[in-house]
Amino acid sequence: MVFGTFDMLHPGHVDLFRQAKEVAPDSRLVVSVARDGNVERIKGARPRNSETIRLAQVRESEYVDDAVLGDEVGYMPHILAARPDIIALGYDQEGEYVEKLEQDLRAAGLTTKIIRLQPFEPEKFKTSKLRK
Repeated sequence: MVFGTFDMLHPGHVDLFRQAKEVAPDSRLVVSVARDGNVERIKGARPRNSETIRLAQVRESEYVDDAVLGDEVGYMPHILAARPDIIALGYDQEGEYVEKLEQDLRAAGLTTKIIRLQPFEPEKFKTSKLRK
């Protein structure tokens, strides 16, 4: 399982999906797309594209087996529904959802492993840079 806003689906995101999919043989990749309200609260601005458009774009990736909208409050309910063996975080993911993730997974009785994926040309493919 991976998480993100995915406001402008670019090669860096596609590589994130590829890396996550290749973590384990015969894996099934579930992508959690951030809700509009959460993006605005965390990043200080609404995404360019609505959550339904971003969800549809993510679903089109050849590496994605399923894409879901994240929770409007918190983040554990949809993780519990997916019950992932592995959560793959992007190289630059941090903040409230990452800080307590391992602790919250254990408290929920999950043995989910958390890994970090490698960046893919971050000087070129980062949404904040592509917007400019």
